[in-house]
Amino acid sequence: MQTPWYTNAVFYALDVDRFVDSNGDGIGDFPGATSKLEYLADLGVTCLWLLPIHPAPNRDNGYDIKNYYDVDPRLGTLDDFIHFLHRAGEYGIRVIMDLVVNHTSDEHPWFQAARRDPGSLYRDFYTWSDAPPPTPLDKGNIFPDQETSVWTYDEIAGAYYYHRFYHFQPELNFHNPIVRDEVKKVLDFWLSFGIAGFRIDAASHVIESIGEEGYSHDERHDILKEIRAHVSGRKENAVLIGEADVEPEKMVAYFGDGDELNMLFNFALNNHVYLAMARQDARPVIEILRQLPAIPNNTQWANFLRNLDELDLEQLSDEEREEVLEAFAPDENMRIYGRGIRRRLAPMLGNDLKRIRLAFSLLFALPGAPVIVYGDEIGMGDDLSLEERRAVRTVMQWSKERNAGFSTAPANRLLLPVISEGDFAYRNVNVAAQQEKRDSLWHFIRKLIYLRRDCPEIGTGNWHIMDVGLNEVLALRCQWKAGIVLTLHNFSAKPRAVDLDMHDQRGRRMQNLFDGHAEQIGQQGNYHVDLEPYECRWYRVTGERAVESRGEVA
Repeated sequence: MQTPWYTNAVFYALDVDRFVDSNGDGIGDFPGATSKLEYLADLGVTCLWLLPIHPAPNRDNGYDIKNYYDVDPRLGTLDDFIHFLHRAGEYGIRVIMDLVVNHTSDEHPWFQAARRDPGSLYRDFYTWSDAPPPTPLDKGNIFPDQETSVWTYDEIAGAYYYHRFYHFQPELNFHNPIVRDEVKKVLDFWLSFGIAGFRIDAASHVIESIGEEGYSHDERHDILKEIRAHVSGRKENAVLIGEADVEPEKMVAYFGDGDELNMLFNFALNNHVYLAMARQDARPVIEILRQLPAIPNNTQWANFLRNLDELDLEQLSDEEREEVLEAFAPDENMRIYGRGIRRRLAPMLGNDLKRIRLAFSLLFALPGAPVIVYGDEIGMGDDLSLEERRAVRTVMQWSKERNAGFSTAPANRLLLPVISEGDFAYRNVNVAAQQEKRDSLWHFIRKLIYLRRDCPEIGTGNWHIMDVGLNEVLALRCQWKAGIVLTLHNFSAKPRAVDLDMHDQRGRRMQNLFDGHAEQIGQQGNYHVDLEPYECRWYRVTGERAVESRGEVA
């Protein structure tokens, strides 16, 4: 069976209104993003993930959608989107979109009709109650420091409506087959333009079952199977990537028998990567890798360091979470929702280039497909003066020119202010400056992207954790067909000496994929590596294997 394209894709999350402004109104747009497709192709990206692009009141960064069938006019026209999509294809870049159907905006026509007429077809598009019961602790609002309940009273409807997120985002009722049919129409509309798939926002909440008692108590995976069957029927190789921050033992259910989600964001692995970095100890990563369930052959993990929400640490114990918070968010203003961090990666790691490189190398080396977000390729910072999750959504820093090269608009008209002070100010951190420096983070990330594209063993093959006798070092061996790739990561601030057992590859050579240097594996099958603090190494095993004759190595 042919390997699905997404197995070894490199995903890049792009927030269009923060990327490039082409018309000087202070807001990024599709013509601007189109002008940067050559940049993205040169970086090595193979699939763009577009964050919400639909018309919305924008009270939640576009996740409060009021029209699924158009482009937010601030971003351009539908024709601008189609042109962007076609140009991306010319560069060999696929495009997927956010599918935000767990909830709508309270300004959506469906909700407006539902609230005004109890007999309306749309009333049952949402969940209503005259007297909501107490909500179980594990089914409370997703934003506990912003919302006090999952129920909000609507004066016009004369009833309470259900919402797991903000009160202006009423939850759609997926028990209603008409709702599911409407979602299929949305899928058909965007697939008709040639997109490569969807990232399903809040997938675990989409399938929550709302009982008569008024709260979630079960999951209905048949909903995701139905969506998958519909999408595959329209476009066989389209991908569905799910956001489901659930425990490891529940993760495999989202893949079904290969007939549900194609990919799942690996929140459990993400959380344990940060725990490992906080402890300077590889064991949390090793332990969670061993806990991950086997998944169907046509599916894949989506690995990430940061997304454009908070760094949610719910997969850790209370004690482990506190360790990570103390290490990477020591100030209360850096924390959010009682469970996460609202900072970008580079500031969390103290702008230490060695540690940042280690983190990204690990991302690209772990079993799965890597996902990076705009600006992380240059180590962009955050703006903690902005409220909630906007701190990590500042505009892209292209150059040291005015407004970081993002826009020609007056500074007071920008969607969000540029970072203009401190170590992460746009004059210090920008694409143009890093492209000129061969030892910059941008060049390192670009190198990693092309390495990952040349190492299908990582995404396609079998992986094995090698025992090197050091808690601080993660040694992964990935093998597919005749190819073998080994990656080493030293989580410690101290040098570490590693002896690899390569007895089954005696006589072959270990080629360092960063510098091309190759050395032969000794006849005893040992290979020694000295790792500097926070150093990472990638190797490919090359050459012919030694043959044994009469008990001796020939």
